[in-house]
Amino acid sequence: MFENLFNYICRYANCSLTIEEQELIKNAFTPKKLRKRQFFLQEGDVNRYTGFIVKGAMRQCCFDAKGVEQTVNFFVEDYWADERESFTLMTPSKYCIEAWEDTQLLMITRQDFLDLAVRIPCISEMFRIMDDRHAIANQKRVNLSIGCSAEKRYEEFTANHPQFVNRFPQHQIASYLGITKETLSRVRKQSVR
Repeated sequence: MFENLFNYICRYANCSLTIEEQELIKNAFTPKKLRKRQFFLQEGDVNRYTGFIVKGAMRQCCFDAKGVEQTVNFFVEDYWADERESFTLMTPSKYCIEAWEDTQLLMITRQDFLDLAVRIPCISEMFRIMDDRHAIANQKRVNLSIGCSAEKRYEEFTANHPQFVNRFPQHQIASYLGITKETLSRVRKQSVR
């Protein structure tokens, strides 16, 4: 289980981990298994852990004022699953995170993660790069949702996240893109032509 995490850290930070650093990491993370449809985080709870997904798929969602479910994020292997605001500020979450497939992950608290970043340069570098990429991805997503057609949003989604297309149902992908499932169906038919 930990080999996936070690490889991810080294690949992301372009460095290598010593045996001692690997042991520190193993001691800081807790393996966890979730069954399909089991919650990693429920709305109203504080997100006390981030989870590195070794195997499986999860999604983050919330409910709007009308009670309609909105998918806001997808997570698969080599993704970190957490609700950033709740995890950082230790406030109740407005979102839930649900395992969409049977999932194996490695969990760590924010404080343990920060402690590792101080002790292990690779973790610190990985954390910095992840944070930068997360900010850029969010900015791109906002720009797409504000200024692009449904067709363009779907095209970008499939180009940048092909790993999500066959693992999550179309209604969740439509919700993530901010379009109806009928619009997504029309867009998909057009893209096949």
